[in-house]
Amino acid sequence: MTLKTDFKKEIAAYSAKSGRFDIVDVPALRYLMIDGHGDPNTGAFTDATGALYPLAYRLKFAAKKLGRDHVVMPLEGLWWSGDMTAFTAARDKSRWDWTLMIMVPDWVDDEMFAGAGGGSSAVRLATLAEGRCVQTLHVGSYDDEAETLARMHDEFIPANGLRMTGKHHEIYLSDARRVAPGKLRTILRQPVEAVTAAVPARPASMPG
Repeated sequence: MTLKTDFKKEIAAYSAKSGRFDIVDVPALRYLMIDGHGDPNTGAFTDATGALYPLAYRLKFAAKKLGRDHVVMPLEGLWWSGDMTAFTAARDKSRWDWTLMIMVPDWVDDEMFAGAGGGSSAVRLATLAEGRCVQTLHVGSYDDEAETLARMHDEFIPANGLRMTGKHHEIYLSDARRVAPGKLRTILRQPVEAVTAAVPARPASMPG
């Protein structure tokens, strides 16, 4: 029987704890990606999700025929805006840009991607190398993330001699169609770089 790999358990960066910020080093990973803009409560966002999952499962079944199996990873999103207060103080979803993603194993190459129909849609296969990041686990509604993000961006990151780089990253560990908003589990991640002495990757407590 083919062993099924669950990369959420294999990759440490897919683990986070509520109530604290951790500084972690995230390895370069391969993703199915599709881009969009605007409020995620729209048809465009739903269509993008609908393009990713069928392809992710076709790749899973193609790999299984070759003797490799894995758990399909959760939906993830990169989020950005010309003014980052659109995510915190303003919370203006119409100004958001996003890239939805599903991580795939490194054995999914360009040939397998094309064979599963990857070249026939807006979905692309690409590597994301985030490196040093700050992350935490948010439990609750997506609309309740703003306070935690403000503390991450404005307090914890500068207090630890860091500055933000790259794009805000969310990993959706819960299925919003089946889980009540107050119980949703989402990893909130922000790539960073040192502006003072190097900061080691280590668990760190959230400011009180």
